[in-house]
Amino acid sequence: MGRARKSLTHLSESGELRMVDVSGKSPTRRRARASASVVFPAGSLARVLREGSPKGDLFAAARVAGVQAAKRTSELIPLCHPLPLSRVGIDIEVRGGSELAVECEASAEARTGVEMEALTGAAVAALTIYDMVKALGPGIEVRRLRLLEKTGGLSGDWRAAGR
Repeated sequence: MGRARKSLTHLSESGELRMVDVSGKSPTRRRARASASVVFPAGSLARVLREGSPKGDLFAAARVAGVQAAKRTSELIPLCHPLPLSRVGIDIEVRGGSELAVECEASAEARTGVEMEALTGAAVAALTIYDMVKALGPGIEVRRLRLLEKTGGLSGDWRAAGR
């Protein structure tokens, strides 16, 4: 499931930051999934699901924000390449009585992976949920942003333990 990297690719021989040159790589099908959780104090999520968000359609806003963020990853993360994303999807699921689980899947035919796009989409979707419900009080938490899996590229496929 992929080979280990022995060096940091974003550092030059002299230790300076640089954008990696991917021009010699052939485009391949790339896909990545990432997740984040929004955890609510007891009873708060049930209230949101029953009454709605103070700012409007929570799920629609989070999905649109996550897609937009994934598309703009190279503008937000300095050394990321702009990628021709072919798909970005945001799924939000209620887990237990106090958690919204956010997943972002990104895919592209590209010379470099889409892990950062998936992570950025999941993070911004979760932050949008937080913003939409923060009027209910402090104590809402965004937790556990992580890569779940990636496919494609020279390093091969990877999946988080327990997935």
